Amino acid sequence: MKTRICGALAALALLGACTSGAQLGEERSELGDFRLGHAIVVTDGATIGPASRRADPGVWESTLTDEVQRRFGRYDGDKYYHIAIAVQGYVLAIPGIPIVAAPKSVLILGVTIWDDAAQKKLNDTPHRITVLESLSGETVISSGLTQSAEEQMQNLSENAVAAIERWMATKTEWFPPRTTLVEPEVVENAPPDAAASES
Repeated sequence: MKTRICGALAALALLGACTSGAQLGEERSELGDFRLGHAIVVTDGATIGPASRRADPGVWESTLTDEVQRRFGRYDGDKYYHIAIAVQGYVLAIPGIPIVAAPKSVLILGVTIWDDAAQKKLNDTPHRITVLESLSGETVISSGLTQSAEEQMQNLSENAVAAIERWMATKTEWFPPRTTLVEPEVVENAPPDAAASES
């Protein structure tokens, strides 16, 4: 398992960057009656890819938790769900030679969604999410040259949680549609009630 993750990290660190998840965009209607319960992030056993800065596990936990709260806390449905995230591996790019050896930062997560009311996991096997850092003026050369480890982690966390939201939107069977109150129909020129007609 660790060998496969390490190999994937090494290969991905040489690829291009991905779209930024900094902007929240519109709420996903596919999530229906969703409301965030708990965000759980664990880092035990995370594989550190080759030529990577080391990250404080506590910073991964706080950065990812805050990003889950930012993106999913805006949903105000009535049905609670919990999002559990395991950091499986990462590369935080170190300074390299521009163009020739400008590695990218990478984050690999395992994600499990819990239904609070049913007290069960909705996916028995954690869903793997893999993201690269966003392309920007600071990362086009190498984020190892222009960003701190904390900035790289924030970038990756934004992209990862945005990817989690996109994946969840494909699982419409997990999220019942939101219920809307139906306003009583008003009938114009209705006949007076019996009491009124007797007066």
